[in-house]
Amino acid sequence: MTSPDVVHRWSAQRRPPIDRFPYDAVVTAYKHYGKHFVPDDWTQALATARDRIVHLNGGDSRYLSAFLGCALDKIDGRFDYRSYLGLALLPIPGPDQMPGAAARQLVRRDRLHAQLLVDLIAFELRAAYDEQTPLPQMRPTPAVATKRLRHALRAAMPALRRLSFVGDANASSEIDLLRRVTAAVNLDLTAEDRRALQASMLPVYTMHDEWMFIRVLQAFETTFALLASDLTEIVNAVQVGRTPFAATRLSAAASLLRESASLWPLMATIQPAAFHAFRPYTDGASAIQSRHYKMLESLCRRPDGERLNSPAYLSVPEVRTAITQGQVSLDDALDAAEQSAADDPFLAASMREFTAAITQWRQTHYRLAVRILGTERTGTGYTQGTPYLNVARNEPVFRHYPPTTPDVGGQA
Repeated sequence: MTSPDVVHRWSAQRRPPIDRFPYDAVVTAYKHYGKHFVPDDWTQALATARDRIVHLNGGDSRYLSAFLGCALDKIDGRFDYRSYLGLALLPIPGPDQMPGAAARQLVRRDRLHAQLLVDLIAFELRAAYDEQTPLPQMRPTPAVATKRLRHALRAAMPALRRLSFVGDANASSEIDLLRRVTAAVNLDLTAEDRRALQASMLPVYTMHDEWMFIRVLQAFETTFALLASDLTEIVNAVQVGRTPFAATRLSAAASLLRESASLWPLMATIQPAAFHAFRPYTDGASAIQSRHYKMLESLCRRPDGERLNSPAYLSVPEVRTAITQGQVSLDDALDAAEQSAADDPFLAASMREFTAAITQWRQTHYRLAVRILGTERTGTGYTQGTPYLNVARNEPVFRHYPPTTPDVGGQA
């Protein structure tokens, strides 16, 4: 394996070229050791490289700076959910006010969603035949690997179809379809896409299943980001009297959330022993810190005071600040709208539909957490694990149009 000298040589140049930074060598080292165990000579070399960023030659240094921030988060004492998943390194959909934004954002989400899952598929296929594949500890049995591949393909297929990466899904064999899908997505990758996939995989340990764990969480975050943007537009639409648009958009959001639930069976293929082996090294990073999920939740209904001042929102200070400074939720917009909007049956139906989708998502999350963690274990990021999920699972989605049956899910 390459030594950290390659980083030192890059840093030693009078004006280090930004496009020559040795990402390959750094990521290879992190996969070999695991971020938690990377030797000091590597982290010292990276810290020196970060000090040289102001002297970079050619191009924007923000991406390299973000990568080094993720690579050195444990050294800096800033390790959290966002840096663990490398979310700043991925082209996650963000707010877009231009005409046609909804369609463009969905394409961006679908491309990234497909890329993340196909990268997982490629990793699993390679690991089945190549002993040199990274993260060598506790490879799954062939039966588990086959199930994982099947669920990964199923979770990716709706996005792949919308992108026209696959047409007729029939193939001579499942392995043939997996290879066709992998080839189609790889052909579409830009240099920036390849760099993002590479840079955003910095596991904390060397357990095989952590690759899947990271990619599934990244895929969920990609969907939550898009849904948060959707909810922002839905709130704006209600505020200006475009209730039919809001209803249609919310129904589409519910459909995408239901679609993303296909990631749960994939996550369920994680080997509990493998998860418990790498989990201690993720302390400080917890899904409770998911900004995109909390944005989504708070855009539906302003959290009550107890929840707003609990770890749920204290863990996402940017989102909490937006709320306290007057962020408008869909409930708020309906409170201020004309009675005809508040009573619109189509919007009411779409709100119930979205509530049902979130309820099902929470329920599956909670059940899977109980299966893997039990009912009393402390969670990562200093949360209370499944007891926290159990307490939070009955949080209402909206005040308006409550569901007709009790909310019985789990909560991120």
